[in-house]
Amino acid sequence: MKISTKGRYALRMLIDLAEHRGKGFISLKEISERQKISKKYLEQIIPIFNKTDVLRANRGSQGGYMLAKDPDQYTVGEILRITEGSLSPVDCVDQGSALCERSVDCPTLPIWTGLARLINEYLDGITLQDILDQRHDQYVNDYVI
Repeated sequence: MKISTKGRYALRMLIDLAEHRGKGFISLKEISERQKISKKYLEQIIPIFNKTDVLRANRGSQGGYMLAKDPDQYTVGEILRITEGSLSPVDCVDQGSALCERSVDCPTLPIWTGLARLINEYLDGITLQDILDQRHDQYVNDYVI
């Protein structure tokens, strides 16, 4: 499994919105400058989230985006499934995917099923708030005497 640039940038964009959530709507230009991501690329990511309840948008001169919920309500797994689709390592363990004719006798199916479970459990166990807390702890404890 490999996470695409789109998935990585979408996660960085949402982390940025979480970090600046008390400042109202944030423009893509601001996110672009802070994250060193092309504004045009961010403009391609936004429509993916328009179909979800992840973001709130405001148009106009004071327009921009903000998270629709608190950062502890978003998991990395949820965000990556929105941007990437499935996180399964192989097609045969995708939910809703028809099992192949060899699934009954497939010696590797338990491996892929177990890996998919571990990936999903791990990524669903990390929230945007966890990432913010980890960054905060990193900077708070990074001092020299």
